[in-house]
Amino acid sequence: MNESTKPAALPPLTGGKLALATLAVALATFMNVLDSSIANVAIPTIAGNLGVSVDEGTWVITLFAAANAISIPLTGWLTQRVGQIKLFVWAILLFVLSSWLCGIAPNLLVLLAARIVQGAVAGPLIPLSQAILLGSYPKEKSSTALALWAMTATVGPIAGPALGGWITDSYSWSWIFYINIPVGLFAAGVTWAIYRDRETPTKRLPIDKVGLLSLIAWVGSLQVMLDKGKDLDWFNSPVIIALTVFSLISFVFFLIWELTEKNPIIDLRLFAGRNFLGGTVAISVAYAVFFSNLVLLPQWMQEYLNYRSVDAGLVTAPLGIFAVLLAPVMARIMPKSDARVLATLAFLGFAGVFFMRSHYTTGVDTFTLVIPTLLQGIPTALFFVPLTAIILSGLPGDKIPAAAGLSNFARVFAGAVGTSLFSTGWNDRTILHHARLAEQSSVNNPTFVGGLDSLHSVLGGGTQQALAAFEHSLNAQAAMLGLNDIFWLSAVIFIVIIPLIWVTKPRKGGAGSAAAAGAH
Repeated sequence: MNESTKPAALPPLTGGKLALATLAVALATFMNVLDSSIANVAIPTIAGNLGVSVDEGTWVITLFAAANAISIPLTGWLTQRVGQIKLFVWAILLFVLSSWLCGIAPNLLVLLAARIVQGAVAGPLIPLSQAILLGSYPKEKSSTALALWAMTATVGPIAGPALGGWITDSYSWSWIFYINIPVGLFAAGVTWAIYRDRETPTKRLPIDKVGLLSLIAWVGSLQVMLDKGKDLDWFNSPVIIALTVFSLISFVFFLIWELTEKNPIIDLRLFAGRNFLGGTVAISVAYAVFFSNLVLLPQWMQEYLNYRSVDAGLVTAPLGIFAVLLAPVMARIMPKSDARVLATLAFLGFAGVFFMRSHYTTGVDTFTLVIPTLLQGIPTALFFVPLTAIILSGLPGDKIPAAAGLSNFARVFAGAVGTSLFSTGWNDRTILHHARLAEQSSVNNPTFVGGLDSLHSVLGGGTQQALAAFEHSLNAQAAMLGLNDIFWLSAVIFIVIIPLIWVTKPRKGGAGSAAAAGAH
């Protein structure tokens, strides 16, 4: 075993160096989370420019997500092999390179290959940013570090659709990737200049090849199954069935192998910790609901309210206002508060927001759409920081990158699973409501006949035109009722998972300080 001789503990940064370091690490985090959502609204444009179908274009999202999901939990092992700072800087530089390759891609094949690389190197950025920030701040200021991290991690997915829509409409889809280049080069340069003498110890651990291959097998196949399930009609497709069976077998094998391997690629024994288990499950389920609705809401506005992609993004953007404004407040109250109470208030706030949305109608105006979104920023600010502090509390410093990587993997993967399930649920509920509403569309129903006559007189066309207009209205109403069901279910889920928070046991002195204790 070859270990570096650098000290395990280093003093925190101070003054301007701390501020500049925080900015650099935050920009790397923002660049990563932004790229996970910025391409979503550009898929039709990308597909059209490259001469492929929209379904083929969605692989741009699918393969990035699959590669990212696989690499996130490898952060702990890679950190021990390479070193925290070198891994972070190299990940940023490779992210910049792959972003440039995405922008110049002449065809879909090159673009997909570049997105796989981009997703893979993006994996370590978020968990390492947590670990680096915690190691840069004094223990008593660790809540500030977590609050700043949460702010950038929250704003990225919110800003992504609006920024992606604006760039695509105003310039070219290539620029949604090119914007990463100056940001990434600045973040990498500043990080290396400040942190190169603060590298963590390394160990020449053997490579767990079997664990790595089984991880790639089950995560990759499950991610593709989730992303393509709706398009292929789920389990009516032999492809989806085959992917599901293969993923399940690979997952079981992976669990058995990693729990018995001396040097596992992922340390699953972290789940033996009460705080890590409870906090990770709570944040994963909550993020699944949070992120799924963040995807469905703009989609509904574009499909049924005729919002442009950039306008739909702007309606969701106010979510970030309170998330940013309350970050310094969270930094102050965290050391003096029970993280479980703050997280409980966040879940209650989310439940209230989704309950408000469950009363939307097809005639909803922009103001009514924006108000719950604006208010959602409050529980969002209370959401990430306390649960992240709980998850990382009490862990030794050498376990922080592995724990952050594994918990972020669970959160991000839960977001992918939740999005797929909620999207399918919305589709199924829409079909159900459409069938129920259509039952009333009979010539024996005087209300239906009267409505059809009114459409006929207003439109001035024939009966077929009136029927087409009625069908359009029926589809919009069914979709609205289906989405209301999703909003209501989301509110219920946030209430139901509150007990998960209270499984954990924050340490004395503030969860934020406990989380940072190991980082020093």
